[in-house]
Parts: sequence; C-alpha cells; structure tokens
Amino acid sequence: MAIDSINPEILVGIGLILAFYMAFNLGGNDAANPTNMVVGSGALSLKKTVIIFTIFAFLGAYLQGYHVIKTLGKGVVKDIDPIMAISASLGAGLWVTIATRKGLPVSTTHSTVGAIVGVGLIHGYLLGVSPRIDWSVVGKVVLSWITSPLGAMILASILYVFFLWTSRFLSKHYDAVKIFRVLLIATMAFSAYAYGANDVGNATGVYVTVVSSVFGVPDQKTMHLLAVLGGFGIMAGALLWGYRVIMTIGFKITRLDYVSGTAAELANASIVYVFSLMGMPISTTHASVSSVIGVGIAKEKGFKGIDWKMVGIIIAGWIFTLPIAAGLAAGIYTLLYLI
Repeated sequence: MAIDSINPEILVGIGLILAFYMAFNLGGNDAANPTNMVVGSGALSLKKTVIIFTIFAFLGAYLQGYHVIKTLGKGVVKDIDPIMAISASLGAGLWVTIATRKGLPVSTTHSTVGAIVGVGLIHGYLLGVSPRIDWSVVGKVVLSWITSPLGAMILASILYVFFLWTSRFLSKHYDAVKIFRVLLIATMAFSAYAYGANDVGNATGVYVTVVSSVFGVPDQKTMHLLAVLGGFGIMAGALLWGYRVIMTIGFKITRLDYVSGTAAELANASIVYVFSLMGMPISTTHASVSSVIGVGIAKEKGFKGIDWKMVGIIIAGWIFTLPIAAGLAAGIYTLLYLI
C-alpha cells in the first residue's frame, strides 16, 4: 500500500506524535539556553531551575508561540503536505536526539529549518517541479541567525560592565550578592518565557497547514493547539534529560557568578524575545552561548577567560547541523515517497 494512500487523518496523527517527540528534544537540548547561567553561577540547584524553566517556557509557548509557528508553518515551504511534515520532524528530531545524548548544544532552529528546506528541495526534485521554498523568507531567517548571536554577545558585554558598576555601588549599602541572585532568577524566568515563544515553532510549525487542511480547523486555533502540544513536550524533555546540555554551557565555557550570569541571561532573553515578536525563528542556543562568551570576554577583559576548545566543538556542531538535518529529512522523505 502506497503511503500517500493512507488516511490523511492517520498521517496527521503520526505527525503530531513526531511533533511531540521533536518538542521533547527541544526541552532536552535547549533547556540549557535560559537556565545555564543560573546553574553555572550556583544561584539555584539544577532541579529547581528546570522546574521554573518548564513553567515559564510553557507560558511563552502558549501565549506567544504562534508568531514563530506561523513563519515556519506557512512561510518557508508553501502548502507542505503530511509526508513532508513527518519527514521534517523525524529528520530534525533524530539529529537533536544524537546531539543531546552527547551533551552538545546544537541549534534546534537550524535543525528544523534545514529539515524543512531539505524536504522542500527533494520534493521538487522527485516530482520534477520547482521547489515550493520561499527563499526570501529563508534569507530573512538566515540573517537573523547572524545578527542574533552578535547582538547577544555585544549586549551581554555592555550589561556586564553596567551590572558590575551597579553591584559595587549597591554593596556600600546593601547585600549586592543577594540582590543579583534574585535578579538572575527573575531574568531566567523571562528568558524561559522568551525561549518558549520562539522555539515551540521548531517542533510544531510544519503542522499548521497540514492540521488546518485535514481537519478544517482555522489557522489561529491550530497554532494555539500546536503550541500547547509543543509546550508539554518541551516540559517533558527538560525535566527528563535537560541536565546534559545545561552542564556543558553552564560550566564548560567560562566561570559565571551572579553578576555575569545576570548580564548574560538578560542579554539572551532580550534578543530572543525581540526576534520572537518579529516572528523570526532564531537559534536560542546561539544567543545563549554568545551571551556567555560576551560576559566572559568582558569579565576577563580579553579572550583568556573562555574555553575556546569547547567553543570550537560547539561551533562545529552548529555548522554541521543544517546539512545533517536537511540530509536526514530528505532521505526519510525519499524512502516514504518510494514506498
């Protein structure tokens, strides 16, 4: 039986299971992005930090996740079908699973966009038609991948200098350490919210058109339902194995304290939130790691405070993510197409 002859509702059901699987991977890999500063500075235990993260990440996904869901679901590839959506979810999910298992913070955004582009290209090739990829949208997304980490690094450096001066001033009259510990935790909650708003689209965005067309549900309602599904998946992934990547970013790039952690956290959260409002699916991993690097450079007034070997390993993972996810998704789609 040809796979395209299977009941579309069954295919969508399979796809939504894979969307949850991808969201689970997001929680496992990207939970580190808002939380690593809190854990790395010792402000909270890993368990308490992850619990706070899951609550605010779910809120961000539910309340504002539709911005990025719309871009990924209806912007990159036009009229994506159930087989394409399933292939993209599985291809991206497999790569993020492998990376998380190794404790490597890869970009789930790169994984998702790469997988979508991969199935879009192979679909056009197999059918002998022009790919249904909107390259103008892809170009804007790629530009955001470049500007967001640079912005996060610069903003983190500036904020560190400002917070350091503020800490010294406050210490003359108050317990600055306690103040910045509270600020760091509060900023982490905001960062988790921004993360949920941006990254939930990576797991669920490809199903907007599919669910709307198969079940006749309006796009806006579909996006909110998908955000709920993705939000629960992120929570599960963060709670069960988010610790692997959290330990990598929190302890293996540079030494963090409450002041530097707050600066990095606020820079990361601000960049992610702004791009989320614009509907741009940036790499929250890039923003987070770049923020940590930025405060490390500012703190040491140079490059000696950074473990560049670890940074090199992380960047290598970033570089290979796009082609690997695209290749896996294209290969899966080809197999399903030939069945």
